[in-house]
Amino acid sequence: MKIELPEKVQQIIKTLQKAGYEAYAVGGCVRDSLLVRTPKDWDITTSAKPQEIKSLFRRTVDTGILHGTVTVMLGRDGFEVTTYRVDGAYEDNRHPKNVTFTSSLEEDLKRRDFTINAMAYNDETGLVDLFDGMGDIQRKCIRAVGDPDERFSEDALRILRALRFAAQLDYRIDTKTEKGIRAYRENLRDISAERIRDELHKLLASPHPERLRDVCAAGITEIVLNEYDALDKDKQDEVCKALQNTDDILIRLAILLCYTGSAKQILKRLKYDNETIRIVTTLTEHAMDKPAAELPAVRHLIVETGTGLIGPLLELKRALAKQDKAYLDSLEVLTRQIFTNGDCLSLKDLAVTGNDLMREFDMRPGKELGDTLRGLFDRVLIDPSLNDREKLLALVRNERE
Repeated sequence: MKIELPEKVQQIIKTLQKAGYEAYAVGGCVRDSLLVRTPKDWDITTSAKPQEIKSLFRRTVDTGILHGTVTVMLGRDGFEVTTYRVDGAYEDNRHPKNVTFTSSLEEDLKRRDFTINAMAYNDETGLVDLFDGMGDIQRKCIRAVGDPDERFSEDALRILRALRFAAQLDYRIDTKTEKGIRAYRENLRDISAERIRDELHKLLASPHPERLRDVCAAGITEIVLNEYDALDKDKQDEVCKALQNTDDILIRLAILLCYTGSAKQILKRLKYDNETIRIVTTLTEHAMDKPAAELPAVRHLIVETGTGLIGPLLELKRALAKQDKAYLDSLEVLTRQIFTNGDCLSLKDLAVTGNDLMREFDMRPGKELGDTLRGLFDRVLIDPSLNDREKLLALVRNERE
């Protein structure tokens, strides 16, 4: 079986081979190539030790040299090259205490997580598939390399990785592997929030986010997302169905969390960035709002959510399918009309400023000034034609008489 290796990957492999070492593309890049997908990264494994790798290439970075990984730089591109290794005892359900370098490709492949990720390739040898990873691709199956209990007891994150790969590829999980997942799921409590977030995020971003059902069925949400786990079965089913109605990852996150009542706290716990927290929290807070299908009400909704989020909010509402399609169509038409007309949607778009009010009415910075501006803004949201300097000043003048 022929895999087209990128020119720079070929260059690294051939350089190592010419120096007398074995070298192969390995792991996810081989899997993706066999699936006729474009790999995001190309990793290389070799019998050469880290210092031997460094001696063969002009520019290298000690990415993880204690664990045998050197990044070889060719132009602007970096490629991780890792020495064949055997992992020592795992001390935290995640990382080996130490590693031992080996000259055996088989020993290196034996330590990997799943059969579809434990294949290696170079043009000289062809595909090295010691654990029938190609067979599992054909069977559409996620199966642990060797004993699932050993793999999951070594690194609990592999539990979420198995479920994530199943969602990305729409594969089933091998029976013994599934039993291992259930047996070692409690070890996920030792995994960092960032790692759990990354795997859940990838699952939600996959072509089959509804496979969240598998995560729940395996008892994993009880550990990593207990607020979702506490929802009744009907609500969980609603979420899984709605996830399939949009491709936008932020909207999928909002769908996942909209019934929990604690989106902000969950996202903070999972160490999401502040912008994601802001967007998803805002969407969940307004997911069930049902303003009148009238221009003033829609203007208020746009102001409450932010002009950049009204589109995603309407998409979220459609995905949840809790509101009538004709009603949502009306909201979209009114939203387009508001933006087309250039209606005032923020205090900075108001035709008068605080300085205007201070000059005209001898106001001072403070509560009265702020209340007056907000009052004018509320009037303009109802009737945009009032957003004229003279009209607004006349309104204030009349109210002060």
